[in-house]
Formats: sequence, structure tokens, C-alpha cells
Amino acid sequence: MENDMAARIAANPKYQQLVSTRSRFGWILTAIMMVVYYGYIAIIAFDKELLSARVGEGVTTVGIPIGLGVIFFTILITGFYVRRANSEFDLLTHEIVQESSK
Repeated sequence: MENDMAARIAANPKYQQLVSTRSRFGWILTAIMMVVYYGYIAIIAFDKELLSARVGEGVTTVGIPIGLGVIFFTILITGFYVRRANSEFDLLTHEIVQESSK
């Protein structure tokens, strides 16, 4: 019975759409995050002077706010993914389960 249900779910066009959309969306966000993170690491590796420049008269360097920006960006895109998952992806999942349990 479980194999039958799994086969019905796998054959559902909405399931194929869900898998495709969610996978593509995840890979796009992953690529964006990699560019941001490894871009920051590349700046650290190749232009230390840029990040070591002081902001004003204090001890804070340019690298600190940029590093915090990377962290906040990570939180932002995580929230973006969760918002889309909780609305679009969960709705599609619910529809697939309803259609497959008939």
C-alpha cells in the first residue's frame, strides 16, 4: 500500500513541478551565497589592505561591517527560502497529498 502511494505521488505532475522548482530555487540561493561568501574570502586573500582600512578614528576596520553583512545576508536568504517554502512549497505538497490519497 505504501509503494502504491509513493508511485502515485511520484507520477503526479505537481510533484514533478515541486521537485523541479524547489531544487532550482535551492541551487540558485546556494550559488548566490557561495558568490557572497567566497567573494568575501577572496577579498581577504587578495586585498587585505581594503578590509584592514579603518572606519573613522576608531578601531573598527572595513572588514567588520562587510563580515557582518555576509552574516545578515545569510539570514536574509534563509528567511526568503523559509517564506517561499512555507507558502508555495507547502501548498503544493498539501495538494499532492490530497490528490494522492484519493
